[in-house]
Amino acid sequence: MDRTEPADVQRWVRGWRVMLLDAGMLVYPAVTVPAVLQHSSGHAAVAGCVLVAAFAGCYVFAARAAAKRAARRFWALLGVLTALFAAALPFAHAEAFFLALVVVTLAVPRLPRYSAALVAIAALAALVVPWLVWDTVGWTQAVALVFTVLVVYAFAEAVRANAALVEARAEVARLASEAERTRIARDLHDLLGHSLTAITVKSTLARRLAAADIDRAEEEMTAVETLARQALTDVRAAVSGYREVTLAGELARGRELLRACGVTADLPTATDVVGPARQELYGWVVREGLTNVARHARATRCAVTVTASIVEVVDDGVGGSVGEGSGLAGLRERVAAAGGTLETGPVAPHGWRLRVTA
Repeated sequence: MDRTEPADVQRWVRGWRVMLLDAGMLVYPAVTVPAVLQHSSGHAAVAGCVLVAAFAGCYVFAARAAAKRAARRFWALLGVLTALFAAALPFAHAEAFFLALVVVTLAVPRLPRYSAALVAIAALAALVVPWLVWDTVGWTQAVALVFTVLVVYAFAEAVRANAALVEARAEVARLASEAERTRIARDLHDLLGHSLTAITVKSTLARRLAAADIDRAEEEMTAVETLARQALTDVRAAVSGYREVTLAGELARGRELLRACGVTADLPTATDVVGPARQELYGWVVREGLTNVARHARATRCAVTVTASIVEVVDDGVGGSVGEGSGLAGLRERVAAAGGTLETGPVAPHGWRLRVTA
């Protein structure tokens, strides 16, 4: 397992479960020692026990290399284990195939394509070799080999499945975090775009009126203060995930924005025709459409049409929505999520239309 994998995966794969299984495999070298003492004596018995002890120590290092995905070291140690098994055969006889069991168990999960052949060859060798050399049949070793390999292989598959599950959970969490960042960015654009556009327009108007009509200029600056406070509230709501956008509210705000821009507004006064499920979506459409009119259209008139399934913003300007910026892109995402369609384009003889059907 490389260093880039999630920590939870590494903890599970290298955790106590795998360590317990690795430790359990040391039972097989342990049961080989009595066989060495049974079939050998004197210096031969000592040599056989040393070989088995060396096998056990080499197995520990091979298991650690496997856990750390150190492939070269693992395969080198597996070769040493195979040689030690072969060297222990004259001393332990048929019981030496318990060591072969360990070798095969290590190799099979890492050679899935050849696993069946490896198990079959090893089990056959455990039966035939003792019969040919020592006139005995290693039934116990063959059966133990097959069942142990099956158990370890099933455990290895469980490890892989759990690692994949942990990675999938991490990916889901990452995507959820990314989606939340996208939502906040989209909401901030939609909310602040409208509010800052209105603040800019009203501030410009107040500056122009300051010398000629101080009372009107004061009204406009009061409206700027209100808009700024509302923008702050909207930002907090967007960040916290709770923001209220309604069609009626956006029509009221839009009417004030268009008036400040000098655009004659033809906006509906009633919104009962729109069902509750579409009120928020249509509110976002009106907000984005009227903000674009104020920013880009240089229009003199703007009309909003609302039906149960359609909301449309049309102006007679020349700018419209040139290209598709982040505002329209975010709106398109909202509409698509609601199962609707968004259309934009010029209208004859001049002007721009934003239409959403849901």
